[in-house]
Amino acid sequence: MNIPNVNVTHLVHAYKVAPWRVQRQWIGSALLAVVVFAMIATLYLDVTSQAAITGREIQDLNVAISASQQSSADLQTQLALLTSVRVMEERALEIGFRPVEAGEAEYLSVPGYVVLEPDILSSVSQPQLSALTIPPEYSESLFEWADKKITTRGAP
Repeated sequence: MNIPNVNVTHLVHAYKVAPWRVQRQWIGSALLAVVVFAMIATLYLDVTSQAAITGREIQDLNVAISASQQSSADLQTQLALLTSVRVMEERALEIGFRPVEAGEAEYLSVPGYVVLEPDILSSVSQPQLSALTIPPEYSESLFEWADKKITTRGAP
């Protein structure tokens, strides 16, 4: 039991003899706290700056997308203007085309060519659904279905 007391007495005596050791420990602790704070602040600033840079890049990309959409809309408007009936007629007249007179048109018949009709206009009659052709599963109500399920479970 005397051994721990000797160590404590020796430690207290060492600090009394050299008080600069205590000051050095306090200064070291303070510097360690400053270094830790500086590291945390640096990390925070790095993350914040990266987020700000990424946000700015997103804004720039949104501006570029808007400009591209505007340019595309302008080009579509120009195309619509250039292919309008009035402009196409003027351009055709400028290069020498003229409207066809009634007797000038010639039609060619091509042997073996069959005009395909769309399915919507085909004359095949569609089967009409009536109450007689609808299966009973699709005409019963929810209550009838539930009643049927309950009664079939109760039956042996």
